[in-house]
Amino acid sequence: MSLTIDCRVHFKRSRNGRKRLVEGEAPAPLPALPGNIPRVSRLMALAIRLERLVSGGEVRDYAELARLGRVSRARITQIMNLLHLAPDIQEAILFLPRTVKGRDPIRERDLRPIAAVPHWNRQRKAWKALYKERMRR
Repeated sequence: MSLTIDCRVHFKRSRNGRKRLVEGEAPAPLPALPGNIPRVSRLMALAIRLERLVSGGEVRDYAELARLGRVSRARITQIMNLLHLAPDIQEAILFLPRTVKGRDPIRERDLRPIAAVPHWNRQRKAWKALYKERMRR
């Protein structure tokens, strides 16, 4: 005598990354949003991730990051200098609107002089001016 059970299942990832078997239909995939995430947003996220790797001891230093990423140490420094921005500016960069047409309005190069200012209130004024100028286009 054999027993057959017929039901629909799919795998779902939990918060810790493990897969769980879930009964029922798999949810429909989310539709792709139009446009591209701005490069500076991706670089900001990369800087945050790389800092966690260094502070967590997974990578020894920025020089090792440069070797692993096959970029110059100067470029790693440019990217990591985004972490000198005030936390609210970092958040604003992470959530910049997608670029649908043309070039990204705000580039990493535009943020270098702002990140070089050690005073967060001055950074905020400079960011506000840059954002207002570039995002109205």
